[in-house]
Amino acid sequence: MSVLNHSKQITGLILAGGRSSRMNGNDKGLLKLFNSTMIEHVIKRLSPQVGPVLISANRHIEQYQKFGYEVLLDDYDDYRGPLAGMARGLAHSKSEYLLTVPCDGPLLPLNLAQRMLDCACGENAKAVLAFDGKYRQPTYNLIHTDLLPALVLSLESNQHKLGKWLMDNGAVSLDFSAQKTAFLNVNTPDDLELLSRQLLKSLP
Repeated sequence: MSVLNHSKQITGLILAGGRSSRMNGNDKGLLKLFNSTMIEHVIKRLSPQVGPVLISANRHIEQYQKFGYEVLLDDYDDYRGPLAGMARGLAHSKSEYLLTVPCDGPLLPLNLAQRMLDCACGENAKAVLAFDGKYRQPTYNLIHTDLLPALVLSLESNQHKLGKWLMDNGAVSLDFSAQKTAFLNVNTPDDLELLSRQLLKSLP
């Protein structure tokens, strides 16, 4: 694989289809941080790095459509997690690669797409996921469109664990330990408070 212009080679997918059970059911992508929603912070950092941007969501569809990007619903009536959103993203992508990020990660690295593409090409890997120096961060991943059949097969077999699927399909872990705070995610109200403080220091 050779490195081409990444903005033409990568479609960005923002995962906003979760149930947010630990946030009392509040849709995390639409939670406010300062004067913007969480997903707007993500869009601001992701969109310059990729070509098309897609949003995976299963509720509040009209609100997500207002951001000006195509919104994709899962193909399954029952909740099957981020893999279901990624499958829809891959099926709709006209790019060679899909870069997936969560809607509750507004500090994502500004060099995420290029570093992951360089890694995929250098390692001849079909999938790359971020490693923050302590934990793998599977919701930050780059996958090649060739993996769509394997992804659909996993979903149809009721295998929904994203991290396991990535590793089973030869994903390479890419070290972002120098930017570990970039992977702060919001899972609870306390996380939201922590993130608000972090944003004051980290967002341009």
